[in-house]
Amino acid sequence: MYERRKTRQISVGSVPVGGDAPVSIQSMTTTKTDNVDATLIQVHALATQGADIVRVAVPHEGDAKALPMIVREGGVPIIADIHFSVRLALMAIEAGVHGLRLNPGNMRNPKHIKEVADAARERGIPIRIGVNAGSLDKKLVAKYGRPTAEALVESALYEIGLLEQHGFRDIKVSVKHQNVPEMINAYRLLAAETDVPFHLGVTEAGTPKQGVTKSAIGIGTLLAEGIGDTIRVSLTADPVEEVKVGKQILHALGIRQDSFDLVACPSCGRAELDVFELANEVEERIEKMDLPPMQIAVMGCEVNGPGEARDADIGIAAGPGRGLLFAKGKQIGWVPHDKLVDALLEAAEQVAGEIRAAGDADPDGAVTVLKGAGRRNALLSLGLRPTDD
Repeated sequence: MYERRKTRQISVGSVPVGGDAPVSIQSMTTTKTDNVDATLIQVHALATQGADIVRVAVPHEGDAKALPMIVREGGVPIIADIHFSVRLALMAIEAGVHGLRLNPGNMRNPKHIKEVADAARERGIPIRIGVNAGSLDKKLVAKYGRPTAEALVESALYEIGLLEQHGFRDIKVSVKHQNVPEMINAYRLLAAETDVPFHLGVTEAGTPKQGVTKSAIGIGTLLAEGIGDTIRVSLTADPVEEVKVGKQILHALGIRQDSFDLVACPSCGRAELDVFELANEVEERIEKMDLPPMQIAVMGCEVNGPGEARDADIGIAAGPGRGLLFAKGKQIGWVPHDKLVDALLEAAEQVAGEIRAAGDADPDGAVTVLKGAGRRNALLSLGLRPTDD
């Protein structure tokens, strides 16, 4: 991981973005915003899955009139997505939204840009400049021949300037492209030109079948280089899936550790049981448990299995007819195949308790888990024989 890019920090409601703030996750509702009940149901679903910020579309006056209720009942910072209309932008600000997403370049009258900048500054509302390959100014497309990374950066710097010339600095910016290499290059180029925090995303990434891969590569590459302050995974799917994928990207990079990490072998001819079935059952059942961040390994043979299982917080390495259970590097005992999942979950609960207790008492979080009576009781409760300490 590179050192994180140094940016100014803004606040989207209660969520800081930029500076040394954690990388946040965003998504956008797919409901008609003037349908307040449906929109709030989706906002709450996104927040429950881990969205830190939720954006809603405001193309019409009825949508703007619905914003006060959505802001009041949403439970997370709400961003209003505005295009072209200074009137709707001012209505959204008056409604108390926590941020605006707009393109100042779409507001042709400089007086209107100043009106929005002044109103947002007075209310402490940040603005995201959303530059998109699909909506670049025609002059820029003509200049570069197509929506290149350089064209996106020129557009972004121009629009940042439109706000900053009015003394408005609570800005974040995105330079989204459907082409992953162009997207990565655009953010890299822009990072050298400004200290504005970045909203990362691959625009129009498509259905999950392709969009997850595109987003993971584009967003993940930049985050690994220290570039990026908030992210949105854009999928042609239920927006809840966007949040789930966003969390997985941050988790895979070690940026956000707020859930379990399941390590499972891809299986091969050496496997002594159905690894697919075992891993899926473990994942399904463990998602229903309230566990602290921890790594769980499900391995199908005795070659790489013991090493991977030993390195995880909890792990199983399968052998003929039975599997070897590990906890925090310690060998716990042999478990028959038909009891592997129960044994793993029992051990996970024990480790979780130790992690929570250590977190309360020890700032370094150092723990020794499932030793002695604790380990022995976990296996005896399943009717199994522990190995020697």
